[in-house]
Amino acid sequence: MNISTVQNVKLALQAVSAHRFRSLLTVLGIVIGITTVVTVASLLTGLREGVVVFFQELGPDNIFLYKTSGDPGQEPPKERKRRPMKSEYVEFIRHWTSSVADIGEQIYIPPVVDGKPITAHVPGFESENINVAGQSPNMGEISPRDFALGRYFSAEEDQRQAHVAVIGSNVADSLYPALNPIGATMMLDGAEYTIIGVYAKAKGGFFGENGQDNAIVIPLRTARLRYPQVDRLMITAKAKPGRREEAYAEVEGVMRRIRRVPTGAANDFAISTPDQIIQQFDKITGLIGLVAIAISALGLLVGGIGVMNIMLVSVTERTREIGVRKALGARRRDIVGQFLVEAMTLTGVGGTLGIIIAVLITMAIGALVPSLPSKVPAWALITGFSVSVIIGVFFGVWPATKAARLDPVEALRYE
Repeated sequence: MNISTVQNVKLALQAVSAHRFRSLLTVLGIVIGITTVVTVASLLTGLREGVVVFFQELGPDNIFLYKTSGDPGQEPPKERKRRPMKSEYVEFIRHWTSSVADIGEQIYIPPVVDGKPITAHVPGFESENINVAGQSPNMGEISPRDFALGRYFSAEEDQRQAHVAVIGSNVADSLYPALNPIGATMMLDGAEYTIIGVYAKAKGGFFGENGQDNAIVIPLRTARLRYPQVDRLMITAKAKPGRREEAYAEVEGVMRRIRRVPTGAANDFAISTPDQIIQQFDKITGLIGLVAIAISALGLLVGGIGVMNIMLVSVTERTREIGVRKALGARRRDIVGQFLVEAMTLTGVGGTLGIIIAVLITMAIGALVPSLPSKVPAWALITGFSVSVIIGVFFGVWPATKAARLDPVEALRYE
């Protein structure tokens, strides 16, 4: 008496349906494990896409030089004593490299200067959630951004230290709600600036937030005049097409010579590219993923043990059925196949439930917290379901083997 795989699946689904509550309790660990893995994978995938877009917008061929690693607004304590970048480095790099197409500068103005917080305000509106920076005029081409309104400042405006500013979309919404800010003036740290441009909403970012939307950019020379005490200078070198690795090596070599870094000693400055920053982010998210997998593995282990237990009970409950099938000519492999398919179906249903719950959670997070990007990757769905089925095979082997070894005569006598 041979039963096809399709018939085995139907029998397994009938068995699951006949004991719904018991089956649900049995696969609860698998549901929780798969839900955790798929949800975490979805959140990390969304975050990574946001970070990748963020740094691609900064310029994929760019090389960033700063005295410390990380965000210039949050310098690591151990690196604060490093010598700052100097503007004269720009000409040295321009002269001593052949693979750099252009090089620009930008000064980051901290939120508090000389003990006084920097704010931007217009009559009736004020904002402290701003990031102020002074940029050289060529930064508009080195790290181009889309404009919602207006334009970037010119070299002539930078040369005469004009009080003009380009603002991010959040700043425009805060200071000029429902108004066109182009040509309007604002007070920034006690000085008046004319708005000449508004950036379009920035793409990507961390946790859905992009600091460039809170930016106020003024000409570099204007920033130096206003804040001579600030030394947070970042240099951005744009490599010629297809020569970024060569440019990276050349720029690093020039910087080590300029700063007289001894041979074999570590750099006393930070040099990075968008790809390197993304790789660092991947390491962090990789660790988070490993922790999530470890936690989920416990749930999957508990679920697998539960499946093994319920399948052993099922073998005992269906001893006479097994005896009848053997008496009618069923082979050992037929019995093994029947119970393995039943175990796989049970865990497969648990995996499917876990995937559905994870997708619903991801959609709910995206709706309730728009700043937290999330995207359900296809590989997570496939992996989640595959793992659940594999667990059914692994933990169903023993019960299936036990069922196949039953003596048909003794099985028929079983009450």
